[in-house]
Formats: sequence, C-alpha cells, structure tokens
Amino acid sequence: MGDTPHADVEPWLRGTLADVDAVTRGVLHALELAEEDVVNWCRALTDAEMNVRPFGLAPLAFHVRHIARSLDRLLSYAEGTQLDATQKAALRTELDDRATRDGLLAELASALRTSADRVRAFSPEQYNAARGVGRVGRPTSIGGLLVHCADHTQRHVGQVVTTAKLVIAMRT
Repeated sequence: MGDTPHADVEPWLRGTLADVDAVTRGVLHALELAEEDVVNWCRALTDAEMNVRPFGLAPLAFHVRHIARSLDRLLSYAEGTQLDATQKAALRTELDDRATRDGLLAELASALRTSADRVRAFSPEQYNAARGVGRVGRPTSIGGLLVHCADHTQRHVGQVVTTAKLVIAMRT
C-alpha cells in the first residue's frame, strides 16, 4: 500500500470524511480499509491461489466475492427492498472455483464504490427506522444494517488475510 496516501495509517486515523456523520464515516472507513487490506494481501497471488482451499477452508475467491455481494444485499435491506433474482443468483455462485484475481479485485472495487455511495445516501435521522432482513424479515434498523456492513466486511477481510498467509506459506 506504499503508493496510497497515508498508507502507514489506517483510514479512520487519516482525518478524512469529516463531511459525514460519525456512523457513516465509520462504515466508509471500514470499506476503505477492506479494499486496502484485500488488495495488499491478494495482489501477488495467482488465479489458482485465489481458488485453493487450504486445509479445507473457504477460498480467498469466496471471501472477496462475499464481501462485495453481501454489501449489496445488506444495503438493499437498509433501503427497504428485498433481494432480486440477480442478487439471489449471485449468492449461489460465491463459491464458484473459476475466479481470476483481477476479476475478483475489480468486482470488489466496484462494489465498494457503489456501496460507499449507497451508505452516504442515508442520513442520521434514518438510523432508527425499522428494517427487516431476509424472507422472514428479522428485525433491525437502518443503523444496525450500516454498522453490520462494516463489521461483516471486516470479519471477511480477516479471513482473507489469514487465508492469504496460509496460501503464501504453502508455496515453500
């Protein structure tokens, strides 16, 4: 990440995004950090390494796709809509083993940009609005969904980092 401004400092410590409220800023910083970490750990891996399942773990390709696609699903719920056929079909292919590193990183970058725009569309006055998740409409709020976008993304980034370390260690 040496080519990124402030690469030695995580996004939340860069003094950026002061134009948005603290919740939005936290979610946006989590998305920025996700991209930086995934790119950092995956950019030197091969397509085969992105799809390998070390010790039976889910492949890197799954986690990268899941980050991108789950953000779309979670933000749809936050926006008050149910999943459409395209989102459901995409969900079913998250474990597809024919991914390319460049394709995965491009999908992630696009999803993070779109997600950031969608997150910015919410105002603090909306955070307590009730929302339902899934077919059964499990209860949450817009704020709950936005915070979950950050935590869920970072959970899978942790899996990317750990799995990438294993894949790299398996080279020798």
